[in-house]
Amino acid sequence: MDTGTPKMIARKEGGIGWMIFNQPEKRNAVSYDMWVAIPKIMAAFEADPEVRVIVLSGAGGKAFVSGADISEFEEKRGTPDAIKVYNDAGDVANAALLHATKPTISMIQGFCVGGGMGIALTTDLRICSDDSRFAVPAAKLGLGYAYPGIKRLVDVVGVSFAKEIFFTGRLFTSEDARVMGLVNRVVPVGELESFTRDYAGIIAGNAPLTVKAAKMSADAAVKDPNKRDIAALDAAVDVCFASEDYKEGRRAFMEKRKPRFQGR
Repeated sequence: MDTGTPKMIARKEGGIGWMIFNQPEKRNAVSYDMWVAIPKIMAAFEADPEVRVIVLSGAGGKAFVSGADISEFEEKRGTPDAIKVYNDAGDVANAALLHATKPTISMIQGFCVGGGMGIALTTDLRICSDDSRFAVPAAKLGLGYAYPGIKRLVDVVGVSFAKEIFFTGRLFTSEDARVMGLVNRVVPVGELESFTRDYAGIIAGNAPLTVKAAKMSADAAVKDPNKRDIAALDAAVDVCFASEDYKEGRRAFMEKRKPRFQGR
């Protein structure tokens, strides 16, 4: 897939869409063109019925994403107008990740720092290697961090851990991240890709409509009550019961075989 930049790689393997941050010489720091590429990649995966799960990862084995590419700030964030253009691109990219209807997984190896943690928090699940390190060093740089990003962190780890992460700005280990609930699983570095691929494969083999409905309800649970569209959630459940996949699931159970779900 043409992503518009060699710094982003997108490929499809079976039911898994892989989006890879590919700037290893800068620990996969995200540049403006990478932000711009993310919505394009996500739209292609969303539109492809063969893609059941989307996995984000970083190239090079040293980092998932180490934050924003500071080297281009003078050019890309040097004036108020330029800052707005840059920030808008980041907002659109994050929205594309947050509003994905398909399950998303961050496969994290090495450093996951600043904007990298922000990206990881937009995904549904986070699986990391045991050598991973996490931080949001905003307090060490004197920059402000907008409410939506902090809210996502609080939703995942709770208020107290979110404060610890921001107040200290320090690096946390993979075990710290596991205790906080920041990651779902920690695995040995040599097993990370195979474990993630197998885990994504389990999800891809399940009924897509059921997974979608569950994702919608889980996401709604952490929204303000007045922003929850309960009718839409109920409709998604109704679609499951009216689907061919529901019939297939019942048949497969009775016939003691693996179901073949089609997403309809």
